[in-house]
Amino acid sequence: MKAAVLHAPGDLRVEEVPVPEIGPGEVLVRVQAAGICGSDIGRVMVTGTYAFPTIPGHEFAGEVAAVGDGVAHLAPGDKVAVAPLMPCGACEWCAAGKFSLCDTYDFMGSRSDGAFADYLKAPARNVLKVPDSVSFEEAATIEPAAIILHGIHKLNLRLGDAVAVVGCGALGYFALQFAKLSGAYPLIAIDVDEDKLALARQVGADLCINPAKEDAVAAVRAATGGRGVAIALECAGSAPGRDLSILVTAKQGKVMLYGTAYGDVTFAEKAFARMVREELEVVGSWNSYSLPFPGKEWFDIIALLAEGRLKVGPMITHRAALEEAPAIFKALKARTFGPYHKILFTPQG
Repeated sequence: MKAAVLHAPGDLRVEEVPVPEIGPGEVLVRVQAAGICGSDIGRVMVTGTYAFPTIPGHEFAGEVAAVGDGVAHLAPGDKVAVAPLMPCGACEWCAAGKFSLCDTYDFMGSRSDGAFADYLKAPARNVLKVPDSVSFEEAATIEPAAIILHGIHKLNLRLGDAVAVVGCGALGYFALQFAKLSGAYPLIAIDVDEDKLALARQVGADLCINPAKEDAVAAVRAATGGRGVAIALECAGSAPGRDLSILVTAKQGKVMLYGTAYGDVTFAEKAFARMVREELEVVGSWNSYSLPFPGKEWFDIIALLAEGRLKVGPMITHRAALEEAPAIFKALKARTFGPYHKILFTPQG
């Protein structure tokens, strides 16, 4: 089969490799759509995977090609999404249903082979059927959407809460939709990219702010009666994004940090002072798993997609063949790829 194989940081090659062999309790999935996550860019081009060679890719959907002994809930031909986390199932965190905190987890695309390939094998419990009405492309975005919903489940977001989403890339796109579905008002999108703000308007943002063009803190205060937002969802993964999330939040409000840091994190003095003096609750959220495995988040999103209440189509801007992967990753790292929201590898290209 064809696969994009990482041999070292920055050394991604499209090669012919053997189709994975499955054993009891495993499923062979024919990949039909695999998305590039923001974390994949750093993983492929800078830090590398945990061992080499490895096939990256963890946001994906496909079709069941074969099932191993003991797999009764799936059959060849089923349309499926796949949760990439493979927890040990034996530690205290797994016993508590907090699978993201597993002491010895495995993960497709970084610790084990992932989805930038024609086929992938997965434990049967990680493989979820999706309705025929949900496309492969939509199903491939369940994983990043579930990351956002996992965090929102921690926040007790209530009808009428003012919410700001800072950073409106793929994660921010879903954060806006889940906040809207939860009754957020006003729903405020903040980004320096006008294309991303335009997409935010499509999914219901009541106010879009470009901090490169206006005072974002003043604009948020004006929209919230001088208070600031009850909840800020930080999806930018940058120091300015973290500081701004704090500065737009009301006294005793909540700041949810999703964005990944690739170096030491510091806060502006003014932001740190607000965090302490105004008693903000700063919450971290990582990954997307809960009970029943792989998580309520996954099952809720499948239902929302089936009902047409969660919109994915506008976010998918590029489709490519797997052969293009090395060039695309080089362009993404060099920031020469051009405007995009979500890039998918598909068999059709």
